[in-house]
Amino acid sequence: MAEDALLRLEAVLLTARRRLEWRRRLATVLAPSVAVLVLLLFWEYGARLFAIPPYLLPGPQVVLASMRENAAALWTQGLVTTWEIVLGFALSVAVGLPLALAIFLWQPFARAVYPLMIASQAMPKVAVAPLFLVWFGFGLLPKVLIGFLICFFPIVINTVMGLHGIEREKIYLAQSMGLGSAATFFKIRLPNALPAIFGGLKIAITLAVVGAVVGEFVGGDAGLGYLLITANGNMDTALLFAGIVCLTVIGVVLFLLVELAERLLLPRHAVGGGAARDAA
Repeated sequence: MAEDALLRLEAVLLTARRRLEWRRRLATVLAPSVAVLVLLLFWEYGARLFAIPPYLLPGPQVVLASMRENAAALWTQGLVTTWEIVLGFALSVAVGLPLALAIFLWQPFARAVYPLMIASQAMPKVAVAPLFLVWFGFGLLPKVLIGFLICFFPIVINTVMGLHGIEREKIYLAQSMGLGSAATFFKIRLPNALPAIFGGLKIAITLAVVGAVVGEFVGGDAGLGYLLITANGNMDTALLFAGIVCLTVIGVVLFLLVELAERLLLPRHAVGGGAARDAA
């Protein structure tokens, strides 16, 4: 009897936990959806109420109509921009992670490189973009390099902070268990740094969107940035908004893909983050 009661209690608790998780996921989707809907309604009826001309502020319906009319161009140019974003992000990861590791392991190298990294971020990217066009032409490479220049910095900084941000007690415990330097790094220090590394990756993927668009603004002949420049020259404000919406969707989708990779690799960290949000 006691065992049956215990089993029933476990089943009830499991059902309650599943319901709570389902409600949390529903609230995660529902809250931003409601906020976006309210914003769109305010935008649409505010533009009508104050009789704002469409060339100044087209309503969501006008923007949606423009997206339907220019769907083929938005799709084609969006693929170009997405490819530039992905390549710039991939290059920043391929360079940023080894650079962060070198900074962490070799202090003289860190002291030499840090000022250069800070200078690279203080330097206006729009001012550097024409140089890349002179050096590398008007093709894909300068856009990728601009994206890399913008988004590699948070990857390096977050990785270094994550590698340094481990409690000394864990290192002492690993040493007392007989783990060597390499084993301590791969089994203790690197897993502890992964949440910070993914934090840098999520920042970088959004900055890569900015880098690709900056490159297309300065010297592009394709991509959503080039489409925005063309729409601006034609005073097609609805198409401008349509391009901005597409860029936003691309950035959000890529961000969610990085977050999905984080949840797959760090399920406990993802669950903990959700619990922390619920507690807040």
